[in-house]
Amino acid sequence: MSAPIAFDREGSGPRVLLVHGLGGERHVWEPVWPALTARCDVMTIDLPGFGGSPPLPAGSDVSPRGLARVVAEHLAAEGFARPHVAGNSLGGWIALELARLGHARSVTAICPAGFWTRTQGPLDPGRRRALMAARPLVPFALAVPGVREKALGGVMVHPERLSYRAAARVVSAYAGSRGYVEVQNAMRAHRLEDGDGIDVPVTIAWADSDRLVGPQRVPLRATRTVTLRNAGHVPMWDVPEDITRLVLEDAK
Repeated sequence: MSAPIAFDREGSGPRVLLVHGLGGERHVWEPVWPALTARCDVMTIDLPGFGGSPPLPAGSDVSPRGLARVVAEHLAAEGFARPHVAGNSLGGWIALELARLGHARSVTAICPAGFWTRTQGPLDPGRRRALMAARPLVPFALAVPGVREKALGGVMVHPERLSYRAAARVVSAYAGSRGYVEVQNAMRAHRLEDGDGIDVPVTIAWADSDRLVGPQRVPLRATRTVTLRNAGHVPMWDVPEDITRLVLEDAK
């Protein structure tokens, strides 16, 4: 039996599922939530091992495709069948896997992971253990001038736009992700090799200031590609209006 998934759901209209990236949690979509829920029936989830969702049982498949199967089970249980799926980074990859499995009506993949040319080995978990141990210090560290920009500058162009509360939540979620190591290693051991079985409309959005994932060849049919200007790897905070527009266009 899969671990339960924490989620929020609000609004009415076309169904939209929002999926966060590695080390994130569902509140990373906060900047676009009001505009999307005003026009759509929106669900945002914490993937297993992130945010409020416990990790899957030991030995479970935590690859992007494995996580997509767990998310599909959750959608079925909640009566949220075949939504439009928008995902960031790992969430973009999972969105595409949901489409491959027949559980997405369309996809907006924002700075998606998975299009690298070769798989990689696991990482040493020592750094993660040290980061998790330091998590209680996050609220104090972020109160120091310049720390917020340094902590979030790798994934955002404008970290100064986040409130203290929002910044603390983003950093704490990253530092405290219980499923991070296992999911990251599973990601590194796989790649999205082809688009077989993905026959729904797909939008791939690359950010021009993304330090983690750059534009790559996308072996998918029915795809449009757009560039997000003045945005980093987690562009919901840098260009929320652009993300909202893309999702609403795709969710029609």
